[in-house]
Amino acid sequence: MTSKRSYYTTPLFILTTIISLVVFVHHQRNQQRVVDIYENMYLQSLQQNISFTQKIQEYNNREEEVVRMTTPDSVRAIYISSWVAGTPSLRSKLFDFINDSNINAVIIDIKDSTGVISFPMDLPLVKEYETGSTRIRDIENVIQELHDNNVYVIGRLTSFQDPLLSKKQPELAFKRIDNNEIWTDRKGLAFINPKHEEAWDYLADIAEYSYNLGFDEINFDYIRYPSDGRISNIDYDFAEGQNRASTMKLFYEYLDERLRSKGITISADVFGLATTAQDDIGIGQVFEDIYPHFDAIAPMVYPSHYGPGYFSYDNPNAHPYGVVQKSMQSAVDRANAMGEDPDKLRTWIQDFSLGTPRYGVREVQDQIRATYDIGLDSYMSWDPKNKYTKEAYK
Repeated sequence: MTSKRSYYTTPLFILTTIISLVVFVHHQRNQQRVVDIYENMYLQSLQQNISFTQKIQEYNNREEEVVRMTTPDSVRAIYISSWVAGTPSLRSKLFDFINDSNINAVIIDIKDSTGVISFPMDLPLVKEYETGSTRIRDIENVIQELHDNNVYVIGRLTSFQDPLLSKKQPELAFKRIDNNEIWTDRKGLAFINPKHEEAWDYLADIAEYSYNLGFDEINFDYIRYPSDGRISNIDYDFAEGQNRASTMKLFYEYLDERLRSKGITISADVFGLATTAQDDIGIGQVFEDIYPHFDAIAPMVYPSHYGPGYFSYDNPNAHPYGVVQKSMQSAVDRANAMGEDPDKLRTWIQDFSLGTPRYGVREVQDQIRATYDIGLDSYMSWDPKNKYTKEAYK
């Protein structure tokens, strides 16, 4: 005699099969947790009168919880370009160096000075502007590997220097006074006019997306007006009642409200001269306007970038300790005068040679020592070629 088939046999068989597959695929996860999740989804699908498959899709489309590292009390970082980060053979050498050094953080390009975004982004504006790339195809794996080694991951977002966006959206770019064409600096690079709130949204969208991927912090670079080239031929096209400094201040406030209010840690790179200047140094950066709106401030006090006579040095580049000490002490004093925490400061140091002398272990360590001697404990090291003086970071 043939027995009747139970009404519940088929769905229960499907449930058992799916659970088995999930446990197999996710063998590294807690198996009991996976079973419990899917049993619960099956019961919910019955209660809500929807298919079990639809419930699975809802679960898979949920926003995954991202585990991040908290900001170290002492940040000791090196910069890694998108090209190096996206090439396993190159980044593995840097990762080995990091693991054998006192470095505990990295800065990786999200968007560099070309305007190209380093990894694919499912963002409307990025798709509309066609500014994405696959330079770093496995960015989440890169972040995870660094986190597994207790390395804090900072994403660098070059802001208003953006030749690619200037080409895609020329109405956002600075124009020349003489012919209304796109203005470029002495390197032929175009800038976005910081007055455009559409550009603010673009940068903030990229920052949020990157943070949700797992970056621990978003670092904003080139948050300024152009500094070189035929500056006199720029049509600034200021909004009524605005100037460079006031426009940039509005942008800092926007980032603060848009990102920090959501718990996103943000930092700002500023010209080294901003620590001692009393004006906007022609680029819209005023120290006191910037400081309250970011979790960390990183002055680029590269000794090679100071001209003859600065701090009474004929060749400031030959005095890495003195340049960093004087510049960063001024920053500390100004932060204290505002009632702000000077520990937000990080020194951008140079691990590259420009002019004389050539930089080596002593010059790099002199900059670090100057940072420590004035009571600061964080620095970020820049070498555009990513060929660091390893012996300096012991």
